Amino acid sequence: MVHVQKILDGIKIMRTCILIPAYNESPHITRLINKIKETGLPILVIDDGSQDDTARLAEQAGAHVMRNEKNMGKGQSLIRGFHYILEQGFDSVITIDADGQHDPAEITRFIGTAIASPNAIFVGNRLIQPVGMPWSRLLTNKIMSWAISLIAKQKIPDTQCCFRLIKNVLLQNLKLKTANYEIETEVLLR
Repeated sequence: MVHVQKILDGIKIMRTCILIPAYNESPHITRLINKIKETGLPILVIDDGSQDDTARLAEQAGAHVMRNEKNMGKGQSLIRGFHYILEQGFDSVITIDADGQHDPAEITRFIGTAIASPNAIFVGNRLIQPVGMPWSRLLTNKIMSWAISLIAKQKIPDTQCCFRLIKNVLLQNLKLKTANYEIETEVLLR
């Protein structure tokens, strides 16, 4: 219990916002937000021009929602969210996909690790237990992770995972340009 309390105390010290880029995620968004709300952290959903009820459901569930009028891509949605988080003075951001593939219960582990480490970015790893991941995507992710790890000169087991904690010190120095899913790679390489 002491370890859990230390993490909870750390959450109060490190102001962290949860950022969810979302596009047509009405089947998953309410359940995801309700799970994240258990952490007590603020939640920002960037609705990327969804044509379903994603924005309305996210707002009803208690998230702050910013809406792109048209679909601009995951990368542009994350960049918009990063700008907002910096403007609001948060110490870090945790990005999480809206489709429910990441376990919000891991959020406190991210924060506990970040508080105890000088590192500026922490990346989740879906490849430890790739339940439900199609074989072709699993193989592609392993190959991409190997190649990007070589370029970055550091082993990164799942370079395509969006479940990440990024500290403000790194976020304010990133000059990101990509519009879509390649943003995960761009963040790591920059």
